[in-house]
Amino acid sequence: MATPPAGHVDHEGVTSILDTDLYKLTMQCAVLHSGYGDVAVTYSFTNRTPQLKITRRGFEWLKRQIYQLRTLALTDDELAFLREKCPYFPESYLSYLKDFRFSPGCQVGLEFKPCGGDGGGDVDVEAQDKEEDGDVVGDVTISINGTWAGTILYEIPLLVLISETYFRFSDVDWNYDGQEEKAYGKAVRLLEGGCLFSEFGTRRRRSYLTQEIVLKGILRAREEYEKSGKGKGGVFAGTSNVHFAHRFNLAPIGTVAHEWFMGLAAITKSYLTANTLGLELWISCFGPSVLSIALTDTFGTELFLECFKKPRVPLPTTSTTTPAPTSTTTTTATPQDTQDTLTYAELFDGVRQDSGDPKWFIKMMKVFYDTLERETGRSVCAVGSDGVKGRKTIVFSDSLNTDLCLEYRRCAEDHGFRSSFGVGTDLTNDFVHASTPTKKSTPLNIVIKISSAAGNYAVKISDNPGKNTGDKKTVEEAKREIGYVDRLWKGETGEDLGDERFRWGGEGEKEGGKS
Repeated sequence: MATPPAGHVDHEGVTSILDTDLYKLTMQCAVLHSGYGDVAVTYSFTNRTPQLKITRRGFEWLKRQIYQLRTLALTDDELAFLREKCPYFPESYLSYLKDFRFSPGCQVGLEFKPCGGDGGGDVDVEAQDKEEDGDVVGDVTISINGTWAGTILYEIPLLVLISETYFRFSDVDWNYDGQEEKAYGKAVRLLEGGCLFSEFGTRRRRSYLTQEIVLKGILRAREEYEKSGKGKGGVFAGTSNVHFAHRFNLAPIGTVAHEWFMGLAAITKSYLTANTLGLELWISCFGPSVLSIALTDTFGTELFLECFKKPRVPLPTTSTTTPAPTSTTTTTATPQDTQDTLTYAELFDGVRQDSGDPKWFIKMMKVFYDTLERETGRSVCAVGSDGVKGRKTIVFSDSLNTDLCLEYRRCAEDHGFRSSFGVGTDLTNDFVHASTPTKKSTPLNIVIKISSAAGNYAVKISDNPGKNTGDKKTVEEAKREIGYVDRLWKGETGEDLGDERFRWGGEGEKEGGKS
């Protein structure tokens, strides 16, 4: 593990229940509101960079850190912060969160599978028998089981701990030299380039200290930019990490993740209606135009947009704890109920692009909103404060770096959209090897996804086939149900830009292709 720079302290593991992304809290709130909090669910871990292994010694450290999660609890100061910065959370949810505790002993399963000492190939039985050999490398299997509300918060702290494990015990050839300046330089370019951006780097950060240093660099850039009077429209909006938002008095940023729609589809056994149900339950929980950036690609953007253009028909409910209707429940609306009802696309401020080709997505959304205006006879895009019609927002969050943010901002502006950027791994895990500064120290590309709900497989069918998630047979069945066709995202020289194994380059980089 790298030595902290002078004046900094290394924080080991996860020490706050708010050291997570905001959307985990908003989804937990919505799950409880919908009446699905007690539904049985499972989650599974995937390492999309399987060539990067952890050591047995690291695995033992990881087990201890996961067990320590049971001690986390919301403090009074954190509760006050949520009341101030997140007024959309009802007191009933905040009370639930105050009493919430992790129970990793009965909810989290861990297994270490040793492999050959070179990090690949067949299992080395001799090495496997050497329990005392902490340098043996292998793969980690993680499973999570419990109720949806009781386990939904595990994802981020577990990813944080896995990444920290790898960079404490496996790849230790790195240091913190220049990290604050690097973050500062990126923030300067984004601000001067007119970008509105947030820090989204929690889940794949190298360490707690890395994220702290990065935020200090960004905040220094913001302070200088604001004092300079350059006024090019650049804005640092905040961070997805609620704990760091609390520490630095920033706005916590986030809305919803794929898990919300994946879980609902599994519970209702319907991929065709899950998007509409998810949108409606979200609005019924938080209200229209609150946390209103819609995620489009859980089952392919084309299917989502078919639901997004529908007029809203509120679901009949008797209380906030009554389970929402399943796909077999029908609701009938009279013409008067719907003739003046706005579509979901009008009730949401914009959309988030998280897979596939961003420029293709921008063009698709332009056609979608233009067509919706013609079909409804209404101006479905609000007039912005700048007086320009058609200023819906596209939030970009898929494997961004500074150059891509500037490029996508120009493209979005050319098509009449506001743009916002959630920059993650490029901020909190951009390192080189200390011994060979020209060689990148590759981040882990890791995810934890909901894998079942109510006894049914939960799957994701992304705009990038490399990000599809879940039981393969169920994925193919879902594709047939919704008429989904895979679309590859090719670069200028024909390389597959959606290959998740090599998204961040470094070791294992494909020959003849860019990472």
